[in-house]
Amino acid sequence: MVKRSLEASVTGIEQAKKAFAHKGWTQDDLAFEVNLKTRQPIWRFFTGRPVERYIFIEICSVLSLNWREIAANPPEEFPESKELGAAEFLDIDALVQFVRSQRFDKIQDQCGTLQLLDVTRPVRIDDIYIDVNILEEIASLQWLEFADLQNFTSQEFDRFGLGGVSQTQVAGIAAVQTYSKLRVLGKPGAGKTTFLQYLAIQCNRGRFAANRVPIFVTLRDFADETRVAGEFHLLNYICKEFFTCGISDPSVLETLLLEGRVLLLLDGLDEVLHQQSIGVVNEIRRLSEKYQKNMFVVTCRTAAKAFNLRRFTDVEIASFSQEQIVAFAQKWFTAVTKTNIQNKQEQAFEFIEKLNLPENLQFQRLAITPLFLHLACWVFHHQNKFPTQKAAFYKQCLDLLLGKWDETKAIERDEVYKGFSLPQKLKLLSQVASATFEQGNYFFEQRIVEQYISDYIGDLPNASTEPEELELDSEGVLQAIELQHGLLAERVRGIFSFSYLTFQEYLTARKIVASYNLQALEQPLERLVTHITEPRWREIFLLTVAMLRSADFLVVLMKQEVDALVAEDPYLQKFLTWASHKSLATLPQPIAIRAFYFTLARTPHLISHFALVCIFERDIFLDAALDNLVMECESNFADVYECNDALSSALVIVQDAGLHQALQQLKDLLPDPKQSRESIQTWWQTSYPAWIEQLKTAIAKHRNIEHHWHFSPQQQQVLQQYYDANQLLLDCLNSNCEVTGVVRQEIEASLLLPRKELSKQEWQGAGEQGSRGVGEQGSTGVGEKLQ
Repeated sequence: MVKRSLEASVTGIEQAKKAFAHKGWTQDDLAFEVNLKTRQPIWRFFTGRPVERYIFIEICSVLSLNWREIAANPPEEFPESKELGAAEFLDIDALVQFVRSQRFDKIQDQCGTLQLLDVTRPVRIDDIYIDVNILEEIASLQWLEFADLQNFTSQEFDRFGLGGVSQTQVAGIAAVQTYSKLRVLGKPGAGKTTFLQYLAIQCNRGRFAANRVPIFVTLRDFADETRVAGEFHLLNYICKEFFTCGISDPSVLETLLLEGRVLLLLDGLDEVLHQQSIGVVNEIRRLSEKYQKNMFVVTCRTAAKAFNLRRFTDVEIASFSQEQIVAFAQKWFTAVTKTNIQNKQEQAFEFIEKLNLPENLQFQRLAITPLFLHLACWVFHHQNKFPTQKAAFYKQCLDLLLGKWDETKAIERDEVYKGFSLPQKLKLLSQVASATFEQGNYFFEQRIVEQYISDYIGDLPNASTEPEELELDSEGVLQAIELQHGLLAERVRGIFSFSYLTFQEYLTARKIVASYNLQALEQPLERLVTHITEPRWREIFLLTVAMLRSADFLVVLMKQEVDALVAEDPYLQKFLTWASHKSLATLPQPIAIRAFYFTLARTPHLISHFALVCIFERDIFLDAALDNLVMECESNFADVYECNDALSSALVIVQDAGLHQALQQLKDLLPDPKQSRESIQTWWQTSYPAWIEQLKTAIAKHRNIEHHWHFSPQQQQVLQQYYDANQLLLDCLNSNCEVTGVVRQEIEASLLLPRKELSKQEWQGAGEQGSRGVGEQGSTGVGEKLQ
């Protein structure tokens, strides 16, 4: 039995101390080089105490010492293979081809298919794989000030650190050709394992590194075997795998490695349990340094980049581009669905078309990662649309990251969470999301997020009261969340964010709903509605209203907050009164008509398109045409011809005799286009100002259309916020939320009404539906809430 620990002899300690002094390091420096969290094993080494065997060997390796010369009573090592085995193969190329042929079926079976989540049959990698791009600069290793990130918009957040235009990308296979020792980092579900399998298959078929033998090792399986053997020996592990392919002579592998003819693909460094990770890392180092002429590719989650693989180049898998998303969807619907080819292509096209719609922005944010893109394709395939209940989809994604993804891959993680349940993890993340989002922070410093975690841990039963212990626990939990789930990511050194803005929004809404439901308090929703004019809170409103058991109270609060925006401005109230009066003659859709006149008065240049929608409503079409007439005649580039044509078009549709006569008289006042240019110019300078005012007066008299609404810049801003907030309220009502019919109807009927008309409407339903805080004294008018 090989000894599990070693200790240095007296003479060995003297040699080691000389080598250590020559390096000029501290014991902390040496611990870092050996990938140790503390320097205790270093101290034990230099004092002649027992140290775990693989740590002892690595210390000696880092100090450029032969561990056998340092150790007291070194054990027998495994017998060394001969320098040249399989002597009958004097030509190395012939040996490579022999081994490739012996192992061809093994590699195809090991790497040729993928087991997609929730898909009951394996999918051939050729049918689903999309070429990945690589980022040669790791965003989380950059140095940036926190202030540089504070003012990011949501669009800038989506692009930051995700392989945007500012970061150079190279093809994944090109990176492998460039760097002989490569570590490929990526978030959970980014496609690291698939990329490694693709390399193995391409090499196996002779399309890449055709003069090498591909070897694919799942590091988790290698580590599991060492639990029994008690020895980290990757070469022996691979020799056993060769044996199953009919290659029993260990000298064959040794020869291939010595000649630099191996493509060694090592998958999932982050999936190795912590107590085994140092041994595995050290074995990778030993092998890569002893046989440096070979090609080595290791995959690892970005959060586990702290493992120091000397002389390896770190790169990161870039998020999918729009072109890659399209290519993946086309392959996915062809490979996974069981419909005919035409239907598959049509569904793929429809998927991409709907994914790019503005209302599906949150799905677009997630679709940049292969795992979530697969999940989106799966849901769309079964429903033929993106789910209207987005919260349920996000919950499924979070459940996947918080446990199911590791379970599907049979990955065992270290118990850093101290037995946290899924609800506890969600609660913790919701508190972090809510606190940071309310402060307007997409990015937050490490110490801040650790404090949020510490506050949560401190409230748990049997929690430690020692500040230092709580600090250490919060550091460990943050590392676990980053490594295991990828939900929090270190974007640059010491600065974190949620890996997807969509999850920060969902978890924030979840915290609001949980606080409202569990604590039976109204304050969470009352605080929420104070953000109704802030665009970045839009998704929070839509998610919250969808997750509430009853959304009556929230939509009523929203309606009150919206109406309060313009309640105290008499001029704005006059404007709303005008729009309301114009809508009275066009029932039964007064809200749509009020919205039309609202837009007509504020942005007349946008109204022509709106009028086409209302072409069958004569009054609406006429008012739009008359407004367009004034706009044409007031244009800086207007001339007699244009005014004459615009008046002729208006006269065709005007049925009111008085208005028709007034417009005809104005048309007759226009100068004859055949007159001289000087005469027309004189008329334009002397008569046009009075003429255009007569036109506006005639339209105002007969159609009650005002052309002189003069809003201040502040009023323009308030009106825009008021309009957008009404649109948000309408979107919430149309989001399949749980709102009683009476509340829905009365809110819709009172949108865009002035204050005095709101006070006339009786609020019949809110108090009778059992919504907390609404109508507690009986039926209450919405307008009365504003009095």
